[in-house]
Amino acid sequence: MVRHVAYYATCAVEGEDAFGEEPAKASIPTQASVVVVGAGIVGNSLVHHLAELGWRDMVQVDKGPLPNPGGSTGHASNFIFPVDHSREITDLTLDSVRQYKELGVFTQSGGFEVARTQERMQELRRRMASAKAWGIESHLVTPEEVVEKVPFLDPSVIVGAFWTPTVGVVDSVGAGTMMRESAQAKGALTVSPNTEVTGIDVENGAIARVHTTKGVIETDKILIACGVWSPRIAAMAGAAIPLTPAVHQMISVGPVPQLAEQTGEISFPIVRDMDTFCYERQHGSDMEIGSYAHRAILHEPGEIPSIEAAKLSPTEMPFTDDDFDPQLEQALELMPDVLSNPDVEIRYAINGLLSLTPDGAPILGESPEVKGLWSAAAVWVKEGPGVGRAVAEWMTNGLPEIDVQGADIARFHPHQRTREHVKARTSEAFIKTYGIVHPGEQWTSDRNVRLSPMHEREKELGAVFFEVAGWERPQWYESNAPLLEEFGERVMDRTAEWDSRWWSPITNAEHLAMRERAGLVDLSSFVIFDVFGPAALDAVQSIVLAQMDVGIGRVVYTPVLDEAGGFRSDLTIMRLAHDRFRVVTGAAHGMVDVKWFTDRLPETGAQIADLTSSWTTIGLWGPRARDILSQVTKADVSHEAFKFGTARTIEIGSLTVLASRISYVGDLGWELYVPMESGLRLWDVLTEAGREHGLVPVGLGVYGTTGRIEKGYRAFGAELDSERSVIEVGMARPKVKSQNFVGRDAHLRHREEDPKTVLCSLTVDDHTSSSGEKRYMLGGEPILSKDGGPLVDGHGRHSWVTSAGSAPSLGKHVLMAFLPPAEAVLGNQLTVVYMEEAYPVTVAAIDATPLFDPDNESIRR
Repeated sequence: MVRHVAYYATCAVEGEDAFGEEPAKASIPTQASVVVVGAGIVGNSLVHHLAELGWRDMVQVDKGPLPNPGGSTGHASNFIFPVDHSREITDLTLDSVRQYKELGVFTQSGGFEVARTQERMQELRRRMASAKAWGIESHLVTPEEVVEKVPFLDPSVIVGAFWTPTVGVVDSVGAGTMMRESAQAKGALTVSPNTEVTGIDVENGAIARVHTTKGVIETDKILIACGVWSPRIAAMAGAAIPLTPAVHQMISVGPVPQLAEQTGEISFPIVRDMDTFCYERQHGSDMEIGSYAHRAILHEPGEIPSIEAAKLSPTEMPFTDDDFDPQLEQALELMPDVLSNPDVEIRYAINGLLSLTPDGAPILGESPEVKGLWSAAAVWVKEGPGVGRAVAEWMTNGLPEIDVQGADIARFHPHQRTREHVKARTSEAFIKTYGIVHPGEQWTSDRNVRLSPMHEREKELGAVFFEVAGWERPQWYESNAPLLEEFGERVMDRTAEWDSRWWSPITNAEHLAMRERAGLVDLSSFVIFDVFGPAALDAVQSIVLAQMDVGIGRVVYTPVLDEAGGFRSDLTIMRLAHDRFRVVTGAAHGMVDVKWFTDRLPETGAQIADLTSSWTTIGLWGPRARDILSQVTKADVSHEAFKFGTARTIEIGSLTVLASRISYVGDLGWELYVPMESGLRLWDVLTEAGREHGLVPVGLGVYGTTGRIEKGYRAFGAELDSERSVIEVGMARPKVKSQNFVGRDAHLRHREEDPKTVLCSLTVDDHTSSSGEKRYMLGGEPILSKDGGPLVDGHGRHSWVTSAGSAPSLGKHVLMAFLPPAEAVLGNQLTVVYMEEAYPVTVAAIDATPLFDPDNESIRR
């Protein structure tokens, strides 16, 4: 139920027109259920969907005039290519297209992404995999087939293309106007253009009121949807929306005779010239050319000119010719008949502003810093209506239908909210807009922000560092290269450059050494927080699925569900005392977990303390782990005295260590927690003691992929998301606890229903490609029937690879994928498509039964 605040006896304000749009000096309501800042496509979509969901007494403000207030929507190119490697962005895009079509503002034109190089053609083959995985019609075509539809393109410049017939253009301003007016027609919304937000009051950590140039509005919610200005508005409340305004150059040339002969705004397909990072798009008799190839030109939100000072609009900044000249030459190569015509002139040229974020994802949801401050920022036209619906559902029901957890504003760690980090990462990211980005590719900017106490030792060992949440984490150690000779062909080397990029066979060798002897893993990046106080038990019981009324010293792995029974997280909780529970979760999603728990604490009796920077964690696993640990402690670490799933404090020399017997790699061992300042000492002690036992340092490539995948362990963000149930991922427990918890009713219902999909493990039977080279899937590839037909589950989802990796203990490459229940049969033979070639696979597990050590004897020995 939405809590509405009535502000007047009626929704009308004196001086409004029929749709509530006041003259410049009119006042605005003094109270509102929510103040929406921004009247571009995102803000307008939001008020429409909120009104559809029953919200009333809303106020929408924008500093500019309507219908085009001067933001990025007003100058956007307005074309939509539906295929993205991200399922989340694709879902939002497809939902947006559906809404645009319902509004009658979508014109389907088709679109080509053309390749000038073989490297780009390989990327387009990978793009085909995403298209098939998401169920979007696309085709790889020849240059001659491109010219059939775009006759003014020179086919000799390209080697092939990716054709998507459902590409189209939209009227985003028109769509936004209709959406805004639909909310006004319901009496749900007052719109105040030419109104600037000047301040935000926060009381007791929550929104209290919004100050504008037309008056003060009492409200407990503000929804910031004003694109490039969003950080400035959030800062008024002491919150951060970490994005930056960035330039995207565009010109429009014309009149073009080939286009002028056609009717309508667009009659030829849109062309993305991917290798030059440009696009060409018909706009009536003109050709628009846009570029992502120039240097990153970033601006501060406070530097954007006012409406009065802007020549065109605040987000249409003066064009810098030197940045665009090389791209104009490349466009001339592709379309010489159009651009070499002396009568075709540049009629419009801008440095248009758009929003970039440090990780490339939108910024959605309620701020972790201020309750009631919501963000819908860094959203492009192609995702606008989808985001509007998702955030409106989130605000109303507590969760959206589309899983948007990758865009949650709470994901950012403190350093990721700084201007320095935002500028560094977006400067690096801009050129990747049309770039070929490997799924394992690492950032080069703003590194070495968070270092574990073992970092210098790891450097000495030749660690290759991958970064997550600012932490430098060893992915593998070059010092382990001699293991390659020891294990020979068992390391399953890869010869194809793409398959082996950001990968090393040393990872597989480390895995085998751990399985046969022991491995030491730096897990300092864990997010760790305590829930404590007299009501701590009640708090954690109400948040997680597992029974938490357990003995002191028990360690519990548990899903965290949302109200619909989907996954919000999965994590480990240790009961340290009758009134203290320690939560350990992953770095990438950890800050979202902190907010989720914080938001659901009782008003009194329980608190949260974030201890991430206080503790470091070292994993010790393998058949000789007990031998090593018992050599450095007098504590009894035998199986009988120290059971799996328990934790207790032990002494290692002069160090006090919290030892937790749990494993994410499927082998005997412990996670060992010590204060940060003691981490290096513990590492050195274990390394020295382990020398005679063959202990090796092991990278996150083992912990996160090889060790996990051969045990069938599910990963949040891959197998676990809000759209799949505990039953469907094979993690149902024998009983459901009697205590209430978030998602319990939905979970009970899921247990009574037949699953709509089943998470399975598959093994690749033959890696041999048509060239004779063996290829290894990396994730995201479509799973088809044996004869190549699509597989669609009960959710309407096509089957695709959620995780992929070597299982060196098995000598197999293992894939995880959701299959329709009828296909989830042991031994069923299916097909995986990688780079447009089919490879045979076999269903090897249809539940959580591990492929390696299925009886879990290694863990419990």
